Amino acid sequence: MDGPASPSARELFSQMNSKSSKESVDLPLLAIVGRPNVGKSTLFNRLTGSRRAIVGDEPGITRDRLYGEAEWRGREFRVVDTGGIVTDDKEFIPAEIFRQARVALEEASAIVMVVDGRTEIAAPDMELARHLNKTGKPLFLAVNKADSDRQFGIAGEFHRLGIRQVFPISAENGRGLDDLLDALLQVLPAASANVADTGENAAWDDAPAMSARRKNAPVKAARGKNASRTRADLAQVPEDAEAAELLDSTRGPVEEDPGSSRKVSPEDGGAVESTTEEPETREIKVAIIGHPNVGKSTLLNQLTGTSRAIVSPIPGTTRDAVDEVMEYHGRQIRFIDTAGIRRKGKTRLMAEKLSVVMSRRHLEAADIALFMVDATEGVSGLDATIAGYAHESGRSVIIVVNKWDLVTSGEKRAISQSKAARIQDAKRPQDRKLYEERLRYGLKFLSYAPIVFISAHTGKGTEKILPLIEKVAAERRKRVTTGEMNRFLRTVDFERASVPVSKRVRIYYMTQAAVAPPTFVLFTDRPVKLHFSYERFLENQIRAAFGFMGSPIWIKNRARN
Repeated sequence: MDGPASPSARELFSQMNSKSSKESVDLPLLAIVGRPNVGKSTLFNRLTGSRRAIVGDEPGITRDRLYGEAEWRGREFRVVDTGGIVTDDKEFIPAEIFRQARVALEEASAIVMVVDGRTEIAAPDMELARHLNKTGKPLFLAVNKADSDRQFGIAGEFHRLGIRQVFPISAENGRGLDDLLDALLQVLPAASANVADTGENAAWDDAPAMSARRKNAPVKAARGKNASRTRADLAQVPEDAEAAELLDSTRGPVEEDPGSSRKVSPEDGGAVESTTEEPETREIKVAIIGHPNVGKSTLLNQLTGTSRAIVSPIPGTTRDAVDEVMEYHGRQIRFIDTAGIRRKGKTRLMAEKLSVVMSRRHLEAADIALFMVDATEGVSGLDATIAGYAHESGRSVIIVVNKWDLVTSGEKRAISQSKAARIQDAKRPQDRKLYEERLRYGLKFLSYAPIVFISAHTGKGTEKILPLIEKVAAERRKRVTTGEMNRFLRTVDFERASVPVSKRVRIYYMTQAAVAPPTFVLFTDRPVKLHFSYERFLENQIRAAFGFMGSPIWIKNRARN
């Protein structure tokens, strides 16, 4: 588990308020509990109108707490899904699941215990019902998997659990949920009057990559407060229709600066003056990615000052993505701890395969990726693949080298990928500069990403992450006016670019079409694909002039005529 944070980290945590968004805190909470494989996650997905929780036939898929929002008959409430509870199991992960469930029960205004109606009442059901009755909170029993009228009669025998309000339901197809929800509304407290829909702090299950709610669901899903990102519209620059078509053909979403007010100046070759700034209240979504057992959950707990995620030395502990919102310098940052991404040949269980798919979806919905590397292992081919997912999807990237304390203390030595590098490292095993050179060599395509060395376990170095996130988020949404870009082009010596003559193009002007990630469109004399050397040279020149630290730069070419 997590060790104590360093003094500098503690000072930083005192400035932060680790909490959910205001409107989520003011909503009553419904806890869904039960033993493994009874359909809790299916019910959670049905109520929230999402596919946030991973569902499968394997018991024990859910481990951490998952939060979402739901609405029924005009009343909004929060829902928390918990892992399968086995009260007398002393193994580490089951015990941690029980601890997480206890936290959810303490927060809840009402509790729904889910049982499998197709099986006999088991001893774990009796024990769990006894614990829940002691809480003194409104308790409901959902007898799940009653998929037909004939099976609705099976609920009677479950009165033996001592729970008065029993409802046969089918979480899979929604049968019986209306009666359960009507009963819940009678005991759930009303939401506070100061709840406001800000349009920015949406639940993570409303992210663009996630599935929309089912059309015939009996429960109305939480309203989508997080509008999907829109592709840039180039109507304010010359050749606007063609540029818009060009951006639509790019991979991944890009964002147009929403408050943009720009004018075209023909005297400056189509120069555009911009007076826009991105609103500072926008939530920053940060996905923590990496291979299994690299320290992602430990870092989430360290940054938020909580025990939000289960941490263990067992690879693959995290399956569902766990998110936590905190406030830093007046802005909300949502951290998402994703499941460790494995090689395709190493994922055998369906739950593992689904967790990898969900990790990539959460990554694509984030603004920034904290890409974690194990300092004692170095950069592997799998690490390069995972980093490539973030780079190709247009996410900003911060490279976090974890477990650096094990290297500096001499307890472990960093592993290099070549024999020559291992010989050189043996002479200077704790040289951070040398390690960074090796890291840059293995991740050449992330030359723009800043690197921070930390120990998530002790907290050392973690105080640098939040200021870096704030800076990278600002760089990601930076906009350069077309006038500035054209003046910049006049200073670039394109003769220095090592590009074949047949691949060279004449640039008439250049404009930034979108932010997040910064996307530039060149209007040239020929509709040819830019040579990779030419594109790399131009990107380096742009970075030298304007920065864009941590963010990939997309450059597209379009013939003017």
